[in-house]
Amino acid sequence: MSAIRVLVVDDHTLFREGLTAILTSVPDVQVVGEAGTGREAIAQAEDLAPDVILMDINMPDLNGIEATQQVLAAAPATGIVMLTMLEDNDSLF
Repeated sequence: MSAIRVLVVDDHTLFREGLTAILTSVPDVQVVGEAGTGREAIAQAEDLAPDVILMDINMPDLNGIEATQQVLAAAPATGIVMLTMLEDNDSLF
């Protein structure tokens, strides 16, 4: 079985690097890249073709929801897991 290729996207460097460090220790998971903005995520997704993207919602430049729409338009088979610290549903929907 080949490794699940993961792209980690979050504007908080410490969180992003910590999540990457944890995922790197998981068998059958390969972190193929990291991005700190929505625009970087789109470019990385295009270049790296990850199986799954862990995408923060609230980011500067282009938020995770808008970035996800663009990624899925170009690569609809990409799995997306949204990350957020927001607790209020009104902020999410």
